[in-house]
Amino acid sequence: MKSLLFNSAFGIGLMASAVADDAPQKVTWDDMKAEYKFEDPFIKLRSEQLLNLSMVARVRQLEIRGKKNGKPVSEEMVKEKMASEKLLIDQSIDIDGLLAKRDEIKELRKKRANLGVEKLNGKLVTLSGFVLPLEFEDKKVKEFLLVPWVGACIHTPPPPPNQIALVVVTTPFESKGMFEAVTVTGKIQLKTQLQELFLVDGKADINVSYSFEQAKVEKYKKPENSQ
Repeated sequence: MKSLLFNSAFGIGLMASAVADDAPQKVTWDDMKAEYKFEDPFIKLRSEQLLNLSMVARVRQLEIRGKKNGKPVSEEMVKEKMASEKLLIDQSIDIDGLLAKRDEIKELRKKRANLGVEKLNGKLVTLSGFVLPLEFEDKKVKEFLLVPWVGACIHTPPPPPNQIALVVVTTPFESKGMFEAVTVTGKIQLKTQLQELFLVDGKADINVSYSFEQAKVEKYKKPENSQ
């Protein structure tokens, strides 16, 4: 009898564990960002310091180009550059040191933006976002890009690749148009790829780090406890 009770309890425990394992993990867009640490000296600068540094860099480039093509920079721009340099020097900003690191930091930021989170690969998850349709079947959306904000890739520049997911659905669904809010459930795959997005005035290649295949799509429901 004790053995029977134990086996029953053990079986129930296994079923509960299986159900828990099958339950999708709720993730946010922040969860999709891989941790990639490096020293970025530019994040310590205030917005006006970044503007002044950009002015110095731009005019210096124009001065180099002007020496090659015989078209010198205007006196007004040179004065603006000198004024920006003075402001930065007075604030103990290492202009030459920062400009020397600019390309290196740019590449490191690009690498971080492309990195996906390895531990999410193959996991059953739910993720909410906005629909940017790619393919249709009988006027229903069959394939789309899931993006974190309205206007992404169309009215604003594309988000980083690890903030975009390609979604292929099991059942095509009706959409009111671009950027309808939805919740996607399915196994997420870490797969870097280039997606062609057709626009009114042409097309654009969008870098994507994640994909869902055979995904289930539901209209987004605002949490009851949210304002």
